[in-house]
Amino acid sequence: MELILKQDVENLGFKDDIVTVKNGYGRNFLIPQGHAVMATPSAKKVLAETLKQRAYKEKSIIDEAEKTAKALAELEVKITSKVGSGDKLFGSVNNIDLADALQKEGHSIDKKYINVIGGNVKRLGKYNAVIRLHREVTVDFPFEVVAEK
Repeated sequence: MELILKQDVENLGFKDDIVTVKNGYGRNFLIPQGHAVMATPSAKKVLAETLKQRAYKEKSIIDEAEKTAKALAELEVKITSKVGSGDKLFGSVNNIDLADALQKEGHSIDKKYINVIGGNVKRLGKYNAVIRLHREVTVDFPFEVVAEK
């Protein structure tokens, strides 16, 4: 079943993408939830015209995302956390903590667009995260977890 996504769907696609899914997933979840519409020939023509008009606006958004990406590449973030025996943390550091640290540095990035490689961090050290600023702009962001004094 071919559908046109009306919004970003995790692990499927971005807004205005044409995707092929199983009939039950489309009919029972995506369409009733308002995440997608059927990809009829007329809907595809309307989508093509919309994308053509949006291309100019999209360029400025991509340029802004690339400026943010350059600023993030120059940034060094150290997240402090309480430490138990050795280098094990009390609790863990995840995308929410990284979003808060970036907020303190002046970059407002939603936590759902931050993916800490390896999941939750449970030890001191240097780690990486992938930050998606736009569907075409992603940043590999290194950060360090240090002990609280």
